[in-house]
Amino acid sequence: MTSVTTTCRDLAELFPAAQTACRLLFQECYKVGIKNIFITETYRSQERQKYLYAQGRTRPGQIVTWTLNSNHKSRLAWDIAVGPPQSLYDVTTLNRVGAIAKKIGIEWGGTWTNAIDRPHFEVKSSWKMPKGYKLEGQIKVPTNSKGQVQLIVEDKKEEIKVTNWNPGSPAMKTEVEKFIAQAVKDEIILESHLKDLQNGTMITDRLIGLYITIQQRKNK
Repeated sequence: MTSVTTTCRDLAELFPAAQTACRLLFQECYKVGIKNIFITETYRSQERQKYLYAQGRTRPGQIVTWTLNSNHKSRLAWDIAVGPPQSLYDVTTLNRVGAIAKKIGIEWGGTWTNAIDRPHFEVKSSWKMPKGYKLEGQIKVPTNSKGQVQLIVEDKKEEIKVTNWNPGSPAMKTEVEKFIAQAVKDEIILESHLKDLQNGTMITDRLIGLYITIQQRKNK
């Protein structure tokens, strides 16, 4: 059992909707140049919530939470902080992140009137990806001040399918070879084309192009 003094920063401990929302938030922050933010807490057990609530009340220290019923225990909330060169809870940075969060349907603790909580973000279990947004790659979400937010997008190059010419009929193969051999004999094309056809390295697209070339040169 996890100790009440241990902070969970694992995104996988959140419900899928919250995981996706958090990743989208970090992605959109990255795209506007906010890369020095990191997760400080995700899931929090009720026992840990009670422990934190006691701080500044029945236990020494400053008050760090105003409720016993946090959405952290519902696996729908996460807290963040700001890495160097800014201070840990830099208001300007958190306000910028909060503005982005509101655009994508994430509730931000910075809008709460009775107890402002700028590092806090949460969603409902019904949260959906807003129209016009998508995860554009793999999002690296840091869990300490030494990390930087990263967006890794795979370069998907178009695959060109190369198919070697392989006629099903031996008679067709013979006729094509005769056609190409005649073109070589007539000095319309080079002999290397015939050799490639015979050793099986002639691709279909090249053979079609060769046929067109031969016909054009014959008609000149």
